[in-house]
Amino acid sequence: MNLVEQPIQLPGQTGFYQGKVRDVYYIGDRHIVMVASNRISAFDVVLPKPIPYKGQVLNQIAAHFLRLTSSLVPNWLLETPAPMVSVGFKAEPVPVEMVVRGYLSGHAWRQYHAGHRELCGVALPDGLRASDPFPEPIITPTTKAKEGHDQDISRIEIMEGGVVCADVYRQMESYSLSLFAAGSRMAANRGLILVDTKYEFGLVDGRVILMDEVHTPDSSRFFIAEGYLERQESGTPQEQLSKEFLRQWLIANGFQGRPGEAVPEMSDAWVEEIGHRYRSLYERITGRDFVRAPNSDFVEENFTQTMKCLNGMGYV
Repeated sequence: MNLVEQPIQLPGQTGFYQGKVRDVYYIGDRHIVMVASNRISAFDVVLPKPIPYKGQVLNQIAAHFLRLTSSLVPNWLLETPAPMVSVGFKAEPVPVEMVVRGYLSGHAWRQYHAGHRELCGVALPDGLRASDPFPEPIITPTTKAKEGHDQDISRIEIMEGGVVCADVYRQMESYSLSLFAAGSRMAANRGLILVDTKYEFGLVDGRVILMDEVHTPDSSRFFIAEGYLERQESGTPQEQLSKEFLRQWLIANGFQGRPGEAVPEMSDAWVEEIGHRYRSLYERITGRDFVRAPNSDFVEENFTQTMKCLNGMGYV
């Protein structure tokens, strides 16, 4: 059985959705099975080669933080029956991703470097360098696109345009800042700086809950705390654990997901290096050794455990 490469029918299944990285099985009216695949995406494009164990890394980091923050923000997770699989509540997605930034990096830096001093309606101070901290974390939301690139959007556009009702959006703002503060403290305890991240929310019975992944290398950027100030003072690029290294490699090789651009060739050595960086972040952020599953695909044993979980929930 191989849920990762070829979807199959699960007990109680009522639907299926394949995202860029995750496959979602809808079970009954209230639950989902989410499989974190080894696919990798950048600039909203799925790259041609999978990364061994990436799905396991993402699933286990997300579960780690979902459990640690569940007292702050309600979330969707119920169980993680297998290395690449989580089971939880089905939510109605809110069509806005909440991007929280504590430092000027990534997309924000590229916009700033191009001369822009406003991002998603948030004014940015003059005189900042790449990787400088903001006076306080900012929220720069994006619309969540089913296909293609997500688009920056401002708080005013969201509220006045009716994209999300005001009460729901304000709750998302509050939850996002609480999660970012908690994630920053957890990262600091592991010698890391949480630079920026994104959170996705949904509604269950009218209640806002946190969905999807939390503080994984696909959704977040971390700097190495040791030597941060020295690197800033000398103008040296920050050491980081995130997917930004992959984006920079793609940019250097002429790819940013724009029409007509071809994804550069990914050598086996480069694929292994990407996997190594993902596993390193898992160990650094959780403080645990990464134990590779017997097979990076969804093998029979994992299928059996997921079936047991669903049967225990009353799906036969």
